[in-house]
Amino acid sequence: MQEANDSNFEDLVLKKSFEKPVVVDFYADWCMPCLMLAPTIEQLAEEYKGKVEFVKVNVDSAPNTSVSYGIMSIPNVKLFRNGKVVSEFIGVMPKDEIKNWLEKNL
Repeated sequence: MQEANDSNFEDLVLKKSFEKPVVVDFYADWCMPCLMLAPTIEQLAEEYKGKVEFVKVNVDSAPNTSVSYGIMSIPNVKLFRNGKVVSEFIGVMPKDEIKNWLEKNL
C-alpha cells in the first residue's frame, strides 16, 4: 500500500482515480483507532488488488491535503473516483461493514 503526502497526492490519488477507484485512509501514528483500523485496510487492499487502489495519508505528514479534504477526525476513509470523493466513513468499522460500504460505492 502506498503512502501519499502533499507533494504526490495528486498523482497517487486524484489522477489514479480516473483509472480505478482509490480508497484513501487518513490516519496518524498516535491515533489508537487508526492503529486498530490499519490491519483491516491492509487486508482489503490485498483482497481488492487490481480492482481498487489503496493509499494511506498520514495527516501529520500531509497537512495541506488533510485541510483540503476537511479532515477533522481520524481515521477518515474516503473513496475517490474520477478525481472526486464519492463516499467516506469516519472511525473504526468491522471488516464486513467496510466491505459492504466499498461494494456499494464501486
